[in-house]
Amino acid sequence: MRPLSCRTTNQKESAIRDKYTMFAPFYDLLSGEYPVYHAGRELGIAALAPGTGQQVLDIGCGTGLNFSRLQERVGDSGCIVGIDRSADMLDQARRRATARGWRNIILIQADMVRLDPAETAARIQASGGAAYSDAALATYSLSLMGEWEQAWNNVTKLVFGDVRVAVVDMQEPVGRARWLTPLARLACALGGSDITAAPWRAVEDQCRDVVSASARGGHLQIRAGTLLPRQAGPGGRPGANGGSPER
Repeated sequence: MRPLSCRTTNQKESAIRDKYTMFAPFYDLLSGEYPVYHAGRELGIAALAPGTGQQVLDIGCGTGLNFSRLQERVGDSGCIVGIDRSADMLDQARRRATARGWRNIILIQADMVRLDPAETAARIQASGGAAYSDAALATYSLSLMGEWEQAWNNVTKLVFGDVRVAVVDMQEPVGRARWLTPLARLACALGGSDITAAPWRAVEDQCRDVVSASARGGHLQIRAGTLLPRQAGPGGRPGANGGSPER
């Protein structure tokens, strides 16, 4: 049964990649970003609260919809590292950065589930960034990944120090907004997201000082916190002999 499950997951992820490749030029218009999902990004970045000069990982950065708010936080002395598995989505992110004159953005094409953290850290450093980042943000991306727990594990190996992380993702609406559940399910199905994934649990389980928020009738869930020391760092641990990794 396990090989069948793997094939099914691979087929689903291949279909999602094809979908995002096809719609990359129109993603910002078709994704429901400004009427619905922009609110989650705003809350997520506010809860993450990256500081001036910090380097932030944007996991599944897509077309770069987080870049503007992150730029306001980290400034010209900071850096944004966008990682996405779709070359076409990254092309749109690159155009966004170029149009706005942002020179502190590094774009890496990689699958967060399958990447090698050490190799990816080296790629980031070769592109002018620090090998390991100060903060990490995942907005509406982990629920697209069939093995989001492995993707999250890789995220924790690309950060180091007193690291804050934030996850913004989706669930079925609650309370008076439950009548919107069919629409929420449809939106997630069209985008390829698993509305039952609840990847923000990683923040709740592995962080301290967790900040929780929600929006759009509970459809959007936001969690941010500081990774516990055993979670952050290359290989999930501090540098060799207790030292810091190369930055």
